[in-house]
Amino acid sequence: MSVYGPVVKIHPVVVASICDSYERRNEGASRVIGTLLGTVDKHSIEVTNCFSVPHNESEDEVAVDMEFAKNMYDLHKRVSPTEVIIGWYATGFDITEHSVLIHEYYSREATNPIHLTADAALQSGKINIRAYVSAQMGVPGKTVGVMFTPLSVKYIYYDTERIGVDLLQRTRVAPTRTKGLTSDLSQVAGSAARVQDMLTTVLAYIEDVLSGKVTADNSVGRFLMDLVNKVPTISAEDFENMLNSNINDLLMVTYLSNLTQAQIALNEKLVLL
Repeated sequence: MSVYGPVVKIHPVVVASICDSYERRNEGASRVIGTLLGTVDKHSIEVTNCFSVPHNESEDEVAVDMEFAKNMYDLHKRVSPTEVIIGWYATGFDITEHSVLIHEYYSREATNPIHLTADAALQSGKINIRAYVSAQMGVPGKTVGVMFTPLSVKYIYYDTERIGVDLLQRTRVAPTRTKGLTSDLSQVAGSAARVQDMLTTVLAYIEDVLSGKVTADNSVGRFLMDLVNKVPTISAEDFENMLNSNINDLLMVTYLSNLTQAQIALNEKLVLL
């Protein structure tokens, strides 16, 4: 892990896309490469998307389909104009001479691009992801080389991505390694249970502090005070009415969705008659 340089923040969709491109690689290909997309600020580089780029690699040479990469990026800009090219990725651990050549191309597309390596083959038992930034080294006027310096990597996600991550986590303990999507009501029940567990933990901590079993932490107290102040002042009866109203709306939307699916399925069968 690096001490200097920006922090590379990686979203789950990037990891999933890299693994998918590796599983779909051409027969005989030892690794796959692709373009990284995201945003850059003063202290971090956020990788939000990526796409694979066809290439052929041998011991003596490497050929990358630059036209494909350019066309894919142009299409992507129409959907997400805020995401720009920030570097490239390759599966595996090694940084080879070919990596230096590919990095030179991306240096023309982005300012100080990053290079991401991902162990999609799980050689270390997990998807080990490392990030690097290049720097020239050597004597001025003489032969100049390239050195790849490691950067810190952090995994982050949007709230919408959290749903997929939680679903993948549940497949780890499933006997068949598969898991279906939960219903809306099950998600509400699960969220309510997690909130109840967190409230139980908070109440147990407060009771331990009041009884002298645990030393009070001022930072925790400030967080709890902020939490209490954010709770709206509402009576239990009004809260129950509001909750029931929201649940009824959810049930109505679920009913209409199921009715629409049934109507579409019936229409498809009538068309086939």
